[in-house]
Amino acid sequence: MGSRGRPRGGRDKGRGAEPEPTRPVPEPEPSPEPASASAPASGSAGGGEEETAAPEPGGRAERRRLARRVRRRRRTRRAGELPLLVVVALCIALLLKTFLVQAFFIPSGSMEQTIRIGDRVLVDKLTPWFGAKVERGDVVVFKDPGGWLKGEAAQPDQDPAGIKQIKEALTFIGLLPSADEQDLIKRVVGVGGDTVKCCDARGRVTVNGAPLDEPYVSPGNAPSEIRFEVHVPKGRLFVMGDHRANSADSRYHLDEAFDGTIDENGVVGQAVVIAWPFDHWRRLEQPSTFLTVPDPARTGRRRGRLGRRRGTAFA
Repeated sequence: MGSRGRPRGGRDKGRGAEPEPTRPVPEPEPSPEPASASAPASGSAGGGEEETAAPEPGGRAERRRLARRVRRRRRTRRAGELPLLVVVALCIALLLKTFLVQAFFIPSGSMEQTIRIGDRVLVDKLTPWFGAKVERGDVVVFKDPGGWLKGEAAQPDQDPAGIKQIKEALTFIGLLPSADEQDLIKRVVGVGGDTVKCCDARGRVTVNGAPLDEPYVSPGNAPSEIRFEVHVPKGRLFVMGDHRANSADSRYHLDEAFDGTIDENGVVGQAVVIAWPFDHWRRLEQPSTFLTVPDPARTGRRRGRLGRRRGTAFA
């Protein structure tokens, strides 16, 4: 008889139940390895055609090419900016010389021992633009009022061709001091309204009756071997060199107009520092002796000058 209608479990009675087969656990598929740039890609599902992989956009070779291109651009940019930087630097130096600071070469010994022959001094040209007045004791550079130099300017060096033109260009823009400027450097002893006189009973120069103790005068020099008395006109200055025996200053021009005084408008600027040589570097400050000078008395009376001994003019 067939087994139709019989329960399934009854068929296995007596013979024992056979174990139900276990299903195998599927193993995880390995992840596909990235295809190499040079390896061909696997064929497509449809036609089996092979494709070539494109090169990686961030490869080393590409990065090197980009770096070389950037370096070339930077070099080209620097080469183009260099002339502009030179022009800007020269313009700044010219502005500094014209309005701020200028270097001057000292060709004579009229200010020894304070300033020696060959020194380079820096002159402040900015302060007068703000209305500051020259004060007693200041060391100033001023234009030749007329005939004060008399050929005493230093002779320029005989430089070879090319070097001379370069030095002249650097001097023009203020990077080098000029050795043939028609300027003088002296110390201001009296300003407008002052009465400067030499000498008192002890041989000292007096300003408005106050004697001056002058430690800056060159050793071995008297304050003045020329006797004088000058009332300084308004807007003018009475100047003297620190090397009194070797300075053709206001004392040697008493017979000229304004009694040997110079115009304030002819002052180029105040010498503030000796910049070269380094072993002679020093600031040029106002001596304390001028702090005790009283203001001039307003009498309105012009004092005559005494006779003076003629002497040989020095620079």
